[in-house]
Amino acid sequence: MTAEDTLARLTAVIESRKPAVGGDPAMSYVARLLHKGPDAFLKKIGEEATEVVMAAKDFEHAPDPDAARAKIVAEMADLWFHGMVALAHYGLSAADVVAELARREGLSGIEEKALRKLHAREAE
Repeated sequence: MTAEDTLARLTAVIESRKPAVGGDPAMSYVARLLHKGPDAFLKKIGEEATEVVMAAKDFEHAPDPDAARAKIVAEMADLWFHGMVALAHYGLSAADVVAELARREGLSGIEEKALRKLHAREAE
């Protein structure tokens, strides 16, 4: 089982919970978030991002490094999950993000950022 398989299965579950295809907000957390709209899931993304930062900052002083690593992973999983809910709302998926990461592979971060700025200027 690959990471892409896991992301594809989770994407399918999220898609199946969309209110537009019968997802019930009373029975499904994903359906509830999507039913409430972007403010709900974007707020969760912000909360989870903060929790990732806090877990990472706590790592330096953690008495149990393994537990601290597990906390970072758990918080990052929550962040990714809520990000995937947002992607689904906008008609996107984890596969789109993976494709973008693949496109960037081999580019330096500095080079990639410069290209984005150039394309933004050209679009204006």
